[in-house]
Amino acid sequence: MRVKIGEGSCGIAAGAGKVHAALQAAMTSEDTFTLGIVGCIGMCYLEPIVDIYADDDTLKARLVHVTPEDAPAIAQAVRTGNLEGVQDLCIQSDDQEFLTKQTRIALRHCGLIDPTSLEAYQQAGGYRALRHVLGKMTPEQVIEEVKTSGLAGRGGAGFPTWFKWNAARNNPGENKYLVCNADEGDPGAFMDRALLESDPHSVLEGMLIGAYAIGATHMLVYVRAEYPLAIKHLQIAIEQAREANLLGENILGSGFSCDMTIKQGAGAFVCGEETALIASMEGERGMPRVKPPFPAENGYLASPSNINNVETYGNVTWIINHGGEAYAAMGTETSKGTKVFALTGKIRRGGLVEIPMGATLGDVIFGIGGGLKNDGQLKAVQMGGPSGGCVPASLMDTVIDYKALSATGAIMGSGGMVVMDQSTCMVGMAKFFLDFTASESCGKCVPCRLGTQRMQEILTRIVEGEGQEGDIELLEELCAMVGSASLCGLGQTAPNPVLTTIRYFREEYEEHIRNKKCPAHECPALRTYSIDPEKCTGCTLCSRKCAVGAISGEKKQPHVIDAAACIRCNQCAEACRFGAVVVE
Repeated sequence: MRVKIGEGSCGIAAGAGKVHAALQAAMTSEDTFTLGIVGCIGMCYLEPIVDIYADDDTLKARLVHVTPEDAPAIAQAVRTGNLEGVQDLCIQSDDQEFLTKQTRIALRHCGLIDPTSLEAYQQAGGYRALRHVLGKMTPEQVIEEVKTSGLAGRGGAGFPTWFKWNAARNNPGENKYLVCNADEGDPGAFMDRALLESDPHSVLEGMLIGAYAIGATHMLVYVRAEYPLAIKHLQIAIEQAREANLLGENILGSGFSCDMTIKQGAGAFVCGEETALIASMEGERGMPRVKPPFPAENGYLASPSNINNVETYGNVTWIINHGGEAYAAMGTETSKGTKVFALTGKIRRGGLVEIPMGATLGDVIFGIGGGLKNDGQLKAVQMGGPSGGCVPASLMDTVIDYKALSATGAIMGSGGMVVMDQSTCMVGMAKFFLDFTASESCGKCVPCRLGTQRMQEILTRIVEGEGQEGDIELLEELCAMVGSASLCGLGQTAPNPVLTTIRYFREEYEEHIRNKKCPAHECPALRTYSIDPEKCTGCTLCSRKCAVGAISGEKKQPHVIDAAACIRCNQCAEACRFGAVVVE
């Protein structure tokens, strides 16, 4: 048997490294089973995960929430072939739906193969597509196959991939560059990181196919330095590919030569915009440039360049192996194939989800995600991160494709999907994203630099109980100005969280402004605290937790809160075991 431990960043953060060490310690010199690692399978809420495989690669058991203390029992179960001793650790049937309801193309190898092994990738069919392309296809045929597939950029804009490749190929230049955008700056998004950590060769192979198609002699991956494991695994893959003549000079004897460099970025959100990314790679401050010229004509080092994100390249190999028509058969008329989402927030089963375009938001949240934690009531879903918008619970039948999501005021984005329940203040949510975009604005253009700050100030005033009549209209006016006059996508989409929350939750804004109340009780400045004398037992726990002595009362007698002294820290409500503290 073989034991594989999920050691993506999520698994390691949950303790997978300690589990691995404990399993190694539990093995004896007579044991014949092997230990290995795999990447993230996407079930982040169940980490650490340990899979037990038979010698014929049949999955015998998937163990979840494994601790180092479980290692001796696991080792004994694998040693004897009797898995009854670890039944309590086995994944439950409803959790298995998290994977069975997905269609995995970009994530097809994630959590199944060792990301540091070229052999494991090749055994799974890796580099077969590259061999086919270099041996039997012209660059024009590759571009035509990608065109047939309908693959669009998965970084957020949804621009046809083939068109960008064709433009870069047709523009003259002594040197051409193919770039992978792995900056991934959206809060709550981790698709690109997981793919690079778990299946780096797939991204590398897709990039090589793209480089061959456009005639590039060098490839670059722009990845944020906060992704050390992704960088480590990608560097290993590059070195392995070079040694196997899959990268570098005269690849596989085809006459095609192309190498790769990793460029680490400082994590600026604006560098998700392709011209700002190019500036950063060139050693300049990451600021967008006016287009045209587009990168396909004048990109990295003033040469024709193509930029796609990690997930886009992760689909290319599958398309070549199975044909563009097979990929186009999935999805909708205007949005083909599958899309990966990072499902986070108040969701029961959070992690990485890949579904065909055309599924609904409800299919993801209630079908794959299992609904909300603690049987909460869905309020909204934030789509597309700071550049996206909030889609209310009433629109969960919305089909996931670029056109349908845009009609709601949100966008597909890179794939962040943050689930919110009734405890979420939508004004506070809009402020959270404006805080982010205002701080991440590069400052080059006035509408974005000042407009996002003014919106942030108004939202701050509202959640602090100082909102004024006319603030909503002023926000809408500022949103229109910033969205239409900003230079790049950061400013152009920054108003989306504000506009969608006003559109669908205007009454919450009005309640904050007119009645100085937060319906979700989430804004500290608008909360009031009192104690229900019918429920208070006089246990004194709340008064002991109060840092400012605002709670008084005799032991075993109902207590009271001095509203003037209360600092609204919520410690009393969290401490009370009888539900006596009333928050309004």
